[in-house]
Amino acid sequence: MGKGDPKKPRGKMSSYAFFVQTCREEHKKKHPDASVNFSEFSKKCSERWKTMSSKEKGKFEDMAKADKLRYEKEMKNYVPAKGETKKKFKDPNAPKRPPSAFFLFCSEFRPKIKGEHPGMSIGDIAKKLGEMWNNTAADDKQPYEKKAAKLKEKYEKDIAAYRAKGKVDGGKKVVAKAEKSKKKKEEEEDEDEDEEDEDDEEEEEEEDEDDDDDE
Repeated sequence: MGKGDPKKPRGKMSSYAFFVQTCREEHKKKHPDASVNFSEFSKKCSERWKTMSSKEKGKFEDMAKADKLRYEKEMKNYVPAKGETKKKFKDPNAPKRPPSAFFLFCSEFRPKIKGEHPGMSIGDIAKKLGEMWNNTAADDKQPYEKKAAKLKEKYEKDIAAYRAKGKVDGGKKVVAKAEKSKKKKEEEEDEDEDEEDEDDEEEEEEEDEDDDDDE
């Protein structure tokens, strides 16, 4: 169930998520009182999953398919609660935020760590990268910081141009709307004038009829 709306369907699970869930249940049965080291547990699950055959994984893949159908069916019948905030629309054409110096450092060294430690979990890799960055000398950090600064400068120029374009497009829409409104008003005024002319003609006809009666 979702945190915001208790009626919101539970998200669909992947085949690997079902496998980890099964491993956790097995571990609890074997060691009911033992505490679980999540990092080590994740590492063991990952290693075990890699060595499993397609046939062994098939059971979990079937569970994932069934759960996907369950989720899609529930989502069709789900009506969002009033006041639930919608996800903010992200324009795919908007400039992307620039990476930090640390992110650039991670992008370079993450593949190396994965190559040296293929079974290492994502959490452990992130921890290792953090330690490496903290132990890196200020001079060695400079190339990443300079590159990050250049990318940030470029982003600021791009986002300024993007926002300016958005304002221009928005201004065009406002002008078009105003012109449309003005045209509609003029048409209504013309209709009113036509009605007044018709009324005047009717009055003149009535006066002519009265004159004929007097004669």
